[in-house]
Amino acid sequence: MKAVVFHGVGDIRLDNVPEPKIKDPLDAIVRLTASAICGTDLHMIRGTFTGMKPGTILGHEGVGIVEEVGANVRNLNKGDRVVIPSTIACGYCSYCRSGYYAQCDVANPNGPDAGTAFFGGPEPTGPIDGLQAEYARIPYASTGLVKLPQGVTDDEAILLSDIFPTAYFGAELAEITPGDTVAIFGCGPVGQFAIKSAQLLGAGRIFAIDTIPSRLQMAKALGAEIIDFNIEDLVEALKSLTGGAGVDRAIDAVGVDAVAPHSGAAAQKAQAQMQQFQQQVHEIAPQINPQNGNWHPGNAPSQALEWAVQALAKAGTLSIIGVYPLTHKFFPIGMAMNKNLTIKMGNCNHRKYIPKLIDMVQSGMVTPTQILSQIEPMTSVLDAYKSFDQRKPGWVKVELVPGATA
Repeated sequence: MKAVVFHGVGDIRLDNVPEPKIKDPLDAIVRLTASAICGTDLHMIRGTFTGMKPGTILGHEGVGIVEEVGANVRNLNKGDRVVIPSTIACGYCSYCRSGYYAQCDVANPNGPDAGTAFFGGPEPTGPIDGLQAEYARIPYASTGLVKLPQGVTDDEAILLSDIFPTAYFGAELAEITPGDTVAIFGCGPVGQFAIKSAQLLGAGRIFAIDTIPSRLQMAKALGAEIIDFNIEDLVEALKSLTGGAGVDRAIDAVGVDAVAPHSGAAAQKAQAQMQQFQQQVHEIAPQINPQNGNWHPGNAPSQALEWAVQALAKAGTLSIIGVYPLTHKFFPIGMAMNKNLTIKMGNCNHRKYIPKLIDMVQSGMVTPTQILSQIEPMTSVLDAYKSFDQRKPGWVKVELVPGATA
């Protein structure tokens, strides 16, 4: 079968690989009808999320048809149409039973203290082959597959595998209550869904921060007030727009590959920190492999965190759902403590949220395909990766169709 395979930092390929087989009675085999490219995949290719094992199939978002089930999978049949939660969970340990599926004690083969297991990730997360493929093995399938109703399309469902649940999780972590003023850092796919999620929780005003015009325009179309950090000093802008107080809640949907402003009112401040930022990049990503405009790590790994802490009102809440690897150790803890901030973060417990979000989509409450900007055949995946990595105009969320050709 065809699959997107990690060979090294800056080196991914569309390879022919063996089809997966049932290894455990709790497994299922799914034929993928939709997959997607995520910013987390880029972190690994850029080298800012280390520990990837060469030969690992990438991708952690998937929709498909059940082809085979193990002997102990009792709630699924061949032919069922399913969405695959990105994080892997057993469903029976104490953490899963409490809804903390991302902290499952069983799913990660490296042991209960290894952290979240997810598809297509580095060695500390499994490694477990991912979903940018024609077929995939799904461990703990009774929990790890959610049946889809007929009224939800593949284009809608692929957005429920990871990015919409992650954004909704982030909005809940932010403790958004009706009337709150919220700042969302990053207008990529998760940031766009964070806007929608904040609206669902009753936010009064939502500010969206980025510098890519097409992403800012999408955020504006969703109802957010937009700030381009290469035009304005975003912290000063947020303070000015909130009467000097700052925002009640902030969501970091950027993560480790944040970039510093290179123009505008905030550029001088960023320039004064560039030596510090460069040292951070060196510590986080000791091996990088940029090529012809692709796979460049962000040049300011702690920039989004610093801005969020600065922009929050006293006693506000910071939600961190942008990806930060274990090698990232840079957070303005003193400033956060001095402002009595509440800080919440983590990997999304996808299995907890997906059924609820399916209902929202099926009822028409949410139209997730507003965020879907490209649908590409698997045969075009390498070009699609490069365009998404470069944040080309209009490239926000990319669905991949396994088995389709250009």
